[in-house]
Amino acid sequence: MGARGPIGKRSEERMGHRSKEEKDSITKAPSGPPTDLPDLPDADPLWHPIAADWYLSLRDSGQAAFYQPSDWAVARYAADLMSKVLLSERGPNGQLVAALNSVMSSLLTTEGDRRRARMELERKKPSGQADADVTVLDDYRSAFGG
Repeated sequence: MGARGPIGKRSEERMGHRSKEEKDSITKAPSGPPTDLPDLPDADPLWHPIAADWYLSLRDSGQAAFYQPSDWAVARYAADLMSKVLLSERGPNGQLVAALNSVMSSLLTTEGDRRRARMELERKKPSGQADADVTVLDDYRSAFGG
């Protein structure tokens, strides 16, 4: 697991000079569903809809490209546990919720989890946006002699 403390900015949001070694230490992966997912079990029809949605969302997430069969087993366990918490008549138990959050973090399910692990999913930009950003910077440099 990565560092504790505040979540760092995405690499493209950081200002200033970064060493090549620091830039190379970030694992980048395309966002969206991986093309080579194994055959995975469907969500259990008895699960709470939120747990089923979370489990199914992993298939469409870029970090799934790094998942091994054991990771998918952990994801099913987390979804089952989440479902039990959500369906419980007693309401959520603090320790159970903390344990569930830990399991979900180990699967790098949030952007903060991925940044701490020095992994970034490349965001898809609308066509033409990258060129427009560069043009604005070039205009700024030209205007101020940079």
